[in-house]
Amino acid sequence: MTKLLLSVHVLAAILAVGSIAVAASLFPRYAKQAVTDEEEERGRAAGIASFLHRVCRIYAVAGLVVPVFGIATGAQLGVLGDAWLIVSMILTAAAAFMLAMAILPNQERLLTMARQGGGAAVEGLNATASRLGMLTGVFNLLWSVVVVLMIVRPGSTTGV
Repeated sequence: MTKLLLSVHVLAAILAVGSIAVAASLFPRYAKQAVTDEEEERGRAAGIASFLHRVCRIYAVAGLVVPVFGIATGAQLGVLGDAWLIVSMILTAAAAFMLAMAILPNQERLLTMARQGGGAAVEGLNATASRLGMLTGVFNLLWSVVVVLMIVRPGSTTGV
């Protein structure tokens, strides 16, 4: 049973979190292009930005499987009280909070600005896109630390 739980946990992390990481990282570029590029490219860039935002939203919901199966796996292995797992859960919660409260809302804000267009929108859009790029970088860094903790497991007695 543990192998099944761990397999679902790892596959969900790769598919859901990986998809969010890529889509969220690409989003600011296409949101900016939707306003600043030539007119024929604007529609294409706006469509791509909208698609990337939809990927982030859908996979954010699908990503709930990751901590659910992670906790089930930890319980099965008897490691829920281990420091590395507790830190991983805190970082996972921080990443989820950042996605729900900062990244997705800022993506929506950028899409709205891109639809409005105009000179003032470009200036505000560039600042928001830069901030979103930074937030996405922190989100990806949090997940990178979680992955390292899952592999290294400091203090583990499994011989790793």
